[in-house]
Amino acid sequence: MREANETSAVSQASTIAVTRLTLSNFRCYDFQRLDLDSRPVVLFGKNGAGKTNILEAVSLLGPGRGMRRAKAGDLARRDAGCEEDSGRAWGVAATVETNAGPVDIGTGREETGRTGTRERRVVRIEGETARGQSVLADYVDVVWLLPQMDRLFLDGAIARRRFLDRLVFGFDPSHATRMNAYEHSLRERAKLLKTGRNDDRWLSGLEEQMATKAVAVAAARKDIGARLNILAVDGWGPFPGAQLTPTGLIEGWLDEFSALEVEDKFRAFLAEHRMVDAKVGGAKDGVHKSDLLVRHVPKDQPAEVCSTGEQKALLTGMVLANTKALALDRGRLPLLLLDEVGAHLDEDRRKALFEAICDLGAQAWMTGTDAASFDALKSQANFFNVETGSVTRVS
Repeated sequence: MREANETSAVSQASTIAVTRLTLSNFRCYDFQRLDLDSRPVVLFGKNGAGKTNILEAVSLLGPGRGMRRAKAGDLARRDAGCEEDSGRAWGVAATVETNAGPVDIGTGREETGRTGTRERRVVRIEGETARGQSVLADYVDVVWLLPQMDRLFLDGAIARRRFLDRLVFGFDPSHATRMNAYEHSLRERAKLLKTGRNDDRWLSGLEEQMATKAVAVAAARKDIGARLNILAVDGWGPFPGAQLTPTGLIEGWLDEFSALEVEDKFRAFLAEHRMVDAKVGGAKDGVHKSDLLVRHVPKDQPAEVCSTGEQKALLTGMVLANTKALALDRGRLPLLLLDEVGAHLDEDRRKALFEAICDLGAQAWMTGTDAASFDALKSQANFFNVETGSVTRVS
């Protein structure tokens, strides 16, 4: 019954789709315009042709630094041999079909020259300059799966923590503000401890900020983990079920104590470890040390011991569950960016992924070197051939 209700709710979610994308002086593109409809998008061509650059441009239609986490100065097209930020302007503009009708969204950086460069991106909605990137969350949600994420279960906790925070950020853009505030207090406390000034009042104030933000961050992580588990645990066809468990000092305490009690405990923990933290820098523990544990449900084993193919299938299922969860939460489907989607997926799983995308109704942007690997989509997608700095519509 629950599954039927979820399917019905997702089917009623509106499709967010880019119907025109224009790149100006962006990465390898001098100027490029793509006109398309709301169907999925296939970008095929040789490695290095610029396929991923287009996905990155689409990722910038949502708040944040995009799927590559690039600085604004690194996104402008550079002359051959140029290694430094030239301060040149760049822009990404799109017409996006939303549940309220078409909206023109633009983002980029204005010309700065080599001196006085700025990292802040400009965002415009219907030609009007917005006060910040957060306004983009009112129109577009973006989910992505990249080749480097294939090592998510093998790399260190930093990558998994960043992945988890991106999941939370998709539902609550203010999560980034809380995390930034925590990290700012963490750095300021470390500087103060390093000087040897034992200013209890100032340290206590910073630790108060850290405790408050840490509990909010950990609680948000646990909440998203629980919400995604409802959808991820059963899997998706050949993509196995996954169980996500955010872990860490604060997360563990929240299983046993109230939020206010955990704030008190963490403040006391920080005060107790001031001498240790003064020697090593930072803080001995906190939400900056948390991790995300993922379990392969059918095999009942940690994801890190699964095969490469199983890990990719597990991660793909998690991304699909996240897509479905966002649709249920927002009443609209996110844009889905799948770079080199065929890597480590056999033919059956690849077909199942395409079927899942079509069943969801999401506009997925997919890249690959061989157009034939997307034959299962045929007339169900926009096909573009990407050559160096140039994109041509095929169908």
